[in-house]
Amino acid sequence: MEEAPFVLLLGGTAEASVLARRLRTTRPDIQLLLSLAGRTKAPALPDGVETRIGGFGGAAGLARFMREHGVTRLLDTTHPYAVGMSRNAGEAARLAGIPRATFLRAPWEPVDGDRWQEVACLRTARDALPSGARPFLALGSQHIAPFRHRPDLCPVLRQVDAPAEPLPFAATLVTGKPSQDVAEEAELFREHGITHLVCRNSGGARGYAKIAAARNLQLPVILIQRPPEPDGPILRDLDAALSWLTSPS
Repeated sequence: MEEAPFVLLLGGTAEASVLARRLRTTRPDIQLLLSLAGRTKAPALPDGVETRIGGFGGAAGLARFMREHGVTRLLDTTHPYAVGMSRNAGEAARLAGIPRATFLRAPWEPVDGDRWQEVACLRTARDALPSGARPFLALGSQHIAPFRHRPDLCPVLRQVDAPAEPLPFAATLVTGKPSQDVAEEAELFREHGITHLVCRNSGGARGYAKIAAARNLQLPVILIQRPPEPDGPILRDLDAALSWLTSPS
């Protein structure tokens, strides 16, 4: 008798949890494991889905994990900017000899009223800010280090959890998840006297309120462009991802 498929989802996006719930509902015969890196102390986990927290030890460790646990299909649903994890996923799938695809949600596109300046990387985002600016850095704690070289700035940072270590430079810290309400995001920007928004083009509905709030307030947005897409199949929507996961090997 053929063994049931075993799907490993590398999470890190809201879509990963949605996809896990849909797969659990539509194909309960498929063994499913959702893996999260553990950057957030209390992530929102989908009910009824087996979850693991933490890294694997690079591509070789991930390949070993998949071989030892009998994983038959790997879907990378990590953040669009998680270049290292996506690279490891591709190499691990090759080493383990299993199919792998990447889910990538569509990037945001500018509309009338947006004041975007698209830049290639964090350093160019930092250098694009005028002297004395008060930017809102919606970047995550692991991406703020380059801004320590701009002591003329008065940045405001938002992080989901309070940092365990002191910030690497003087800044105002806002803790908590981004609001999906445009008015709430706009009020936050007004309250802190924000002059610029700095963020990555992550795409998706959940993080878009800050973009719309900046538009409403006519704030310039320094937008870091996406990295090159990984090799292999790219799935652009949840239906395509679910179809790939449930199709015969």
